[in-house]
Amino acid sequence: MNDTTEFGKEIRTTAVDFSFGELLNLHNDKEIIIRPEYQRLFRWSNEQRSRLIESIILGLPIPPIFLVEGDNGVLELIDGLQRTSSVLQFLDHEAINEPELVLIGCDILDSLNGLRFQDLPLTVRLKVKRSPIRATIINKTGDAFVKYEMFKRLNTGGSLLSAQEIRNCSSRMVEGGDIFYDAIQEMAQYPNYLTATSRLPANFREKRADEELVLRFFAVTLYRQNYKGNIETWLDSFMEDILFGRQPFDLTAERQRFFTVFDLISEKLGSDAFTRFNDDGQAVGRLAPAYYEASVCAFDSNRDSLVALSAEDVRKRLQAAFSDDRFINATGPGANTVPKLNERIAVVSEYLAA
Repeated sequence: MNDTTEFGKEIRTTAVDFSFGELLNLHNDKEIIIRPEYQRLFRWSNEQRSRLIESIILGLPIPPIFLVEGDNGVLELIDGLQRTSSVLQFLDHEAINEPELVLIGCDILDSLNGLRFQDLPLTVRLKVKRSPIRATIINKTGDAFVKYEMFKRLNTGGSLLSAQEIRNCSSRMVEGGDIFYDAIQEMAQYPNYLTATSRLPANFREKRADEELVLRFFAVTLYRQNYKGNIETWLDSFMEDILFGRQPFDLTAERQRFFTVFDLISEKLGSDAFTRFNDDGQAVGRLAPAYYEASVCAFDSNRDSLVALSAEDVRKRLQAAFSDDRFINATGPGANTVPKLNERIAVVSEYLAA
């Protein structure tokens, strides 16, 4: 490698020990920011939160948190949400708009159970507030890609966050990323999209699988040539290429295309476009991603001809496509390969274009 300019992107960090009382004060003074999008990912149970407080009182070490320094010097939490929010909730629940934390599930200091912060003796309250936590501060950088990658890497692997939750948060590290992701969220609430994807289980929606399917619609119709067999990497690359200007994406036009396709799917098939049919012709089971990819591509490429067909005709054609041995073989074991992705899209398109 002859060009050494890339080494200028080296991450520079500072290690600081904050007390939890200092973190609360900095948060209240808006010198440390926990984005609302991150806060909605606060999933620890009351027992988990309580045991963290118990650990602090016991003097056990707490894993570090990571913050990134903005251009204005304000620090933004990018890793350690659960730990930070748990303690802030205990010290001052109103500061983070959470219910008051009453300790439960403490199994070493069981006398803590049922207590709130103000119920503790003064010496214990001060111990909690003065207990330190190591914070690694990623020093100020104007490189949006560095901030984006730092959040993604810190929150990938062993994380409570789903891949799409990470995309939601990391996209907001990039200028204009909030506009893009807000549009994804808007499309995920479009009534005809909700109808068409209503077979998606509720627990999948809680982890933003509905938003991932919106992103997947655009990836499979615009970015299929870059698919290498790993869904998560493919979707990450697609979104990153849009955010950093490497992939053309006219948001207004693409949003309208999305609405048009799902208007058509909802009109012709209701919630039956992305699932299996039994021998009686009844749609059964939950939404299957492999079926989703094939159907949205086929509907997108055959919009004009499908408008003129009756709902019954479209349904029969789709059922026949899903029963075709070529489609079945392309959705079985090893379905996440480029040849099988292309095959199942081709089969459904062939039947819907006939």
